[in-house]
Amino acid sequence: MQQVVTGEAVALDLRPAGLPSRILAGSVDAGLQLLLLFGFAAVAAAVGSTSSAAADATLSTVVIVLVLIGYPVAFEALLRGRTPGKAMMGLRVVRDDGGPIGFRQAFVRGLAGAFLERAGVTLFVGAIVTMLLNSRSKRIGDLLAGTVVLQERVSVRGGLVSAMPPPLAEWAASCDLTGLTDELALSVRQFLSRSTEFTDLAREDLGGRLTRAVLDVVTPAPPPGTPGWAVLPAVLAERRRRDEARLARDEELRRRLRGRLPQRRR
Repeated sequence: MQQVVTGEAVALDLRPAGLPSRILAGSVDAGLQLLLLFGFAAVAAAVGSTSSAAADATLSTVVIVLVLIGYPVAFEALLRGRTPGKAMMGLRVVRDDGGPIGFRQAFVRGLAGAFLERAGVTLFVGAIVTMLLNSRSKRIGDLLAGTVVLQERVSVRGGLVSAMPPPLAEWAASCDLTGLTDELALSVRQFLSRSTEFTDLAREDLGGRLTRAVLDVVTPAPPPGTPGWAVLPAVLAERRRRDEARLARDEELRRRLRGRLPQRRR
């Protein structure tokens, strides 16, 4: 089990997908891709063709490339990192920071899979070797795209970091959090989730140092007398709230833009 830092700098205890589950997911997707290729071939045979052999070969090559690359790219871009095979095995592709992948990451992974890994120059060996040698089970496409495949169906350890202390909600909403780095936020998250494992002396020392580090980059200062154990979760909870609000605004903007697109005339 390893920790992945999300876009709001909250660490989630999620397990990178192992080789067996990824092979099974890949097998399901490969089977569906074969069905698509057989479907295209059946349609072409039924329709018939009067073109030359060279044109038929070119069209066949284009269809194969589109299926090999377009299938994973389309599903991962539209379903936020999941293909039918990954969904069946409870896997999802995310960015290294835990955020959802976009078309760019999906496209890089698709190209690497088609030309460098599966039927490409390494004939699966490159993907398997890199996954076995990488602590996060990354294949070549993951290394190039900056992504990691996670096993979603794993229990997640809870913590107190997402709970906003009510008296600090107004202060946190007014804070400038741009100076709070992912590394510092991760350290705070780890401290809060494991604080019961520390001795009283160690907890007081580490908590004090983390609180000072956070207050050095967060403005304005909290109300006088605010304890550090309240400052730390308040800052992380507010950062997550802002990120969720931004994602909601982006989604609403996309819906409005789709609604304003002119409809094609029949």
